[in-house]
Parts: sequence; C-alpha cells; structure tokens
Amino acid sequence: MSMNLSAVLRDPKVKADRQTQIAAVVYGHGLPSRSLTVVRGEFARLYRQVGQSSLFDLTVGGESPVKVLVHDIQVDPVNMDPIHIDFRQIRMDEAIKVTVPLVFTGESLAVKGLGGTLVKSLDQIEVECLPGNLPHEIVVDIGVLATFDDSITVGSLKMPEGVKATNDPHATVASVEPPLTEDQLKKLEAEEKVDVTAIKTEAEEKKEKEATEKVAEEEAK
Repeated sequence: MSMNLSAVLRDPKVKADRQTQIAAVVYGHGLPSRSLTVVRGEFARLYRQVGQSSLFDLTVGGESPVKVLVHDIQVDPVNMDPIHIDFRQIRMDEAIKVTVPLVFTGESLAVKGLGGTLVKSLDQIEVECLPGNLPHEIVVDIGVLATFDDSITVGSLKMPEGVKATNDPHATVASVEPPLTEDQLKKLEAEEKVDVTAIKTEAEEKKEKEATEKVAEEEAK
C-alpha cells in the first residue's frame, strides 16, 4: 500500500462534502496553515496503517509531496466518523516529539504460572527523535515479569537507535498483581452486597412525599 495521501486546497469558508470528503488543515514549523479536503475512503485506508505515529507523504494538488503526521482528528459524536483532520508537516532535519503506542508481547511466568493479573499502566509513551528514526510502535516484552515483585518501567524499555522516551523513566509500564486471597474475596463479596430493601428510587420517594403532603392537607381540613 502506498504511504501517500492526495489532497486539494479548500476555501476555509466552504464546507467539505461529508459523504465523500473530510475537511483538513496542514501546518508546520514556520509554515502557514492551509485548508484542504481529502477523500474519506483514501484517508481511512491510510490511517489504518499509519495511525498517528508514522510519517507519510501528503500531496496537495500538483505540488511535490511533503512529510506529515496525523496530529489530531475530530470525529462526529454520533457515528464517530472523522469530520476534520490536522496534518503536521515535518522537517526531516529537526527532532520531533510524538506519542507512540506500546505493543505488549511475550508471556509472563507470574501470570501463567502464578495466577497473577497483568496490569498495563501505560499504553503509549512520548518519544523524541529525528523523523527518519520515528518508530511506529514500541514493543514491550512481558516475559521479564517472572514474579510479583518484577515490573517494567519506561527506563527499562528497549528503545530503537536514535529514539529516547521523554516520560519519567521510573514510571511503571506493566506489572503483575497476585491473585486475591480467600479472605480478600470474602471481604470483596461482603462490600458488594447491597440491601435492596433500603434502596428507593427517585420516583418512589416523590410518590411518598406527595402522599404525606396529601394526608397533611386532609388533616388540616
């Protein structure tokens, strides 16, 4: 699949046809913002591959392609379809900071052998690098989690050459919690039990209030 998306310039005052197009802007360091439209289907196919952490070529009209990232997507709150896209034009000679997803792989002995529960504290981190070194994702091997005392931190992640994480190096990425003891399970069950006879709906309370007021009125007469 070609890592290229075509776009056409758009008058900012003119709305894009949402059936087939998505309104967009492209901007960058020292560059003016320009309004565009892209074909909805073409963007959807490309975005499935690049997400917001991979560079691709954006060609505007008959111009030479430029390297961009998907910086932001606004979606329709009803159907979640994209309605506006921000493309960030990238200079290949300047370091950038980009949020990159974490992909967990491997098998934890603390989970499989000891019955623990894998806890993923982070699912993405911010990295800094030259655009040419930008990874699409960071792989996290949970095979190092052999006991409940083990943990994976940002600082322990294996980063690609030329890429560094900007998050707190001591921040936990993943760990394994031990299974609950029998006493803990009983305590949890006890806390979850609710006396349904003590629960009154708002409608029931309103009805009781109205009945009390009616009785009071009748007694007053």
